[in-house]
Amino acid sequence: MNYTETHQRKVRGASVHQTISEKKEERPVKTKAKQKTREKNISYTSSPGISERHAVEETYLAPDVSNFVEANDVNHTQNRINLWLKTGYPVHLIGPTGCGKTSLAMHVAKKLNRPVVWINGDESITTTDLIGGYSQIEQESLRDQYVHNVFKSKDILKADWVDNPLALACKYGYTLVYNEFSRTKPAANNILLSVFEEKILELPTKFGEDRYIKVHPEFRAILTSNSVEYAGVHRPQDALLDRLVTIYMDYYSFDTEVNIVNAHTGVLQEDARKIVSVVRSLREKMPDAQKPGTRACIMIGQGLKALNGHGKMNFEQLCIDVMATKTRSSLELMEKQTFVKDAIAALA
Repeated sequence: MNYTETHQRKVRGASVHQTISEKKEERPVKTKAKQKTREKNISYTSSPGISERHAVEETYLAPDVSNFVEANDVNHTQNRINLWLKTGYPVHLIGPTGCGKTSLAMHVAKKLNRPVVWINGDESITTTDLIGGYSQIEQESLRDQYVHNVFKSKDILKADWVDNPLALACKYGYTLVYNEFSRTKPAANNILLSVFEEKILELPTKFGEDRYIKVHPEFRAILTSNSVEYAGVHRPQDALLDRLVTIYMDYYSFDTEVNIVNAHTGVLQEDARKIVSVVRSLREKMPDAQKPGTRACIMIGQGLKALNGHGKMNFEQLCIDVMATKTRSSLELMEKQTFVKDAIAALA
């Protein structure tokens, strides 16, 4: 039996409803090729646009470095770092706390003229904190009532992946500054082995081709660590250390430290020299973990600048307050007070 498609009801000479044939003509045909393309787009994440890249870079941008001082000993270490980065090797800076590792790492990274991302290591860092993970899962419901007497329902689960600093740096060729690298447990840093050796970043919780990221040729990494004598420091596994170039740093020379204090605080040159002399004297008498660094010199200088000659607090008290930061007992404090007094008396 043959049926003729027609709609008897018309308004102003035109049919109110479309026939089934008319609807089919307007409805796009899903070919197998189109379906495969759609599935591919869902499975693989494309590169973000410029606005999204800017948002990413602003989120993970490293702290800025100001008042950086150029000096012979600084430039010597800087040139060594640049040499190894140029060859493609990650550089690991090791030295006592407060000797300027982080400032130098960020200064060198900025000079590479690539976006810089930042990781600050600690005991709680996990592999997910480095590479990223699924932030949320959305459920999307599709209800198809194209034909009035046919009902089609489908639920779609979409998982949103968010890249963290290491994944961003590998994917887009950013410079990674991994501060306090040795404070992170070695297991979390295992992910770096394939990044530094095979130039592949594996995302363990992803599937298919999305599981692997080919490391961008412009990717560079600078890691900083305190010496192993410091509390809370883990020795990285030998397999990872074999893939790094390690540069040991120490405190800068007397004149360089004076210039750094002057640049950061604006105190008079003679005051800067007095501050550095006292701090360097204390370094000779304190154990490694308690040695005051260049940061301590800057703190004393800032305190002296804030007084501006009008405060009641004297120079000796400023030094004692800063030195007391790593004091664990009243006996240690009294010992440091004696060291400060002796160091200031020696300058007279």
